[in-house]
Amino acid sequence: MNNMRILGIDYGDARVGLAVSDALGITAQGLETIHHNGNDKIVLKRLQEVVDNYEIKTIVIGMPFNMDGTSSKRVEITNKFIHKLKCKFPKIEIVEIDERLTTVAAHKTMNFLDVNKNKKRNIVDTISAVYILEIYMNKK
Repeated sequence: MNNMRILGIDYGDARVGLAVSDALGITAQGLETIHHNGNDKIVLKRLQEVVDNYEIKTIVIGMPFNMDGTSSKRVEITNKFIHKLKCKFPKIEIVEIDERLTTVAAHKTMNFLDVNKNKKRNIVDTISAVYILEIYMNKK
């Protein structure tokens, strides 16, 4: 396997969490949270830098289904963003992952680590992106 990494994305209304795998695709680490306030151009510009820096071969993005598995408005918005990703990165594989429990898991982790409330908002998306990436890597 060549040393190309996998990028995990937790795509949200105002923030996008990013996580990246190690070169062997074994571990995931949180990268950052992009604050974009609904402007995908900001997100896509930053993703271009990340893709170039880390030689990303696969992007894994969380799909925010409702708990009962039905689609939500967020799923529609995420699908539009995925279309933009596919146009911008035609050579990169884009994989969708059911992310229903990742935010819950991220909050549990932060509570366990006793993360301060103000910091939570900034890192919950990054931690969710790590979980999304790990779900994908564990399936492989």
